[in-house]
Amino acid sequence: MRPGIVTSFVTNNDKILILRRSSMVGMSGLWAGVSGRIEDGEEPLHRAKTEIFEETGMTENDIALIAESGMIPVESHGCRWEVFPFLFEARDPGIRLNWENSEYRWIDAGELVGYETVPDLQRVLASLL
Repeated sequence: MRPGIVTSFVTNNDKILILRRSSMVGMSGLWAGVSGRIEDGEEPLHRAKTEIFEETGMTENDIALIAESGMIPVESHGCRWEVFPFLFEARDPGIRLNWENSEYRWIDAGELVGYETVPDLQRVLASLL
């Protein structure tokens, strides 16, 4: 069974939030959306919201789901993941990073190509836009 991963993008004023993974997690130094592993039996949307709360400090009242797409298979360096993409709008984009990420930026979607990202991040984002 492939590991299930959620990847969420948070938008505000037509900008997309990306996070730089810290040295304490896998794929450190790479840019990503808000992401995390789906626990056994857990609904992807529930995990997506939990990761946003944990990694950004936003709350349920700060975000609204805009879009989701079906599972996207991602393969890199001999590993395979099932990625479940989500897009949220932030009502209050105050960001308080936890230990999983070291930096954040608000960018235009077209700027993502200029960042060193986790595998297939552009494809995952494109599935939501």
